[in-house]
Amino acid sequence: MSDDATDVSEHDHGRGETPEQRSDRNWVELLQELRVMQTGVQILTGFLLTLPFQQRFAELDDYQITLYLVLVVLSVATTGMLASPVALHRALFRRRLKEEIVTGGDRMTRVAIVLMALVMTGAVMLVFDVVVDRVAGLVVGASVLGVLLLLWVVVPVVVHRRS
Repeated sequence: MSDDATDVSEHDHGRGETPEQRSDRNWVELLQELRVMQTGVQILTGFLLTLPFQQRFAELDDYQITLYLVLVVLSVATTGMLASPVALHRALFRRRLKEEIVTGGDRMTRVAIVLMALVMTGAVMLVFDVVVDRVAGLVVGASVLGVLLLLWVVVPVVVHRRS
């Protein structure tokens, strides 16, 4: 076997891919993940942006208004972070940096996942705080954050260790 074949087989994870093919596949998979995430974040951002135009918004206390404003900033930051891999790709397009683009896009997506968890948690906290009370908002918010950590951190670690 030639050195080239050995190099490819050592790094292709059994797929018979060149590094360029692997980067292309990883980029396509990353874009699919971004599409799924972006839809949810866009809906949540749209929801948040309509709240000030509701009659009950004027009844929010200082804590609720602060939480709301933090959520708007986090939601917009999440949306921006989800668009960042595409912007990175556009900036580096045709410069033969696909692996770097995929690595950077992966890191940006990981940050977006953290931001999305915070926005989802905070939105639930705000809704329960307004509809029920502060304690319910904090308890449900902590519960949602715990479930998201379980699903998005613990489960992947367990699956990885079992494989």
